[in-house]
Amino acid sequence: MEVFTAIIIGLIIGALGRLVVPGKQNIPIWLTLLIGVVAAILGTLVAGAVGVDDTSGVDWIELILQVVFAAIGVAIAAGAYGRRRVH
Repeated sequence: MEVFTAIIIGLIIGALGRLVVPGKQNIPIWLTLLIGVVAAILGTLVAGAVGVDDTSGVDWIELILQVVFAAIGVAIAAGAYGRRRVH
């Protein structure tokens, strides 16, 4: 069940990451969602490494880490994908 939850959270994180990055990102939605899932996993791992993954209430630091990873991933993918496509 945790994997399913991580995927759902990752989809939301991907969308948030895309919203945080300024400008238009010419990447497909499936790539945004994949980046979100990976960012959610990375954010959870980093939060666990620094000891902020299990707090009472909402784990804001973990959520912020996940969104930051997603924004970085979206920015990198947009740059790489944009260079690859010929207009």
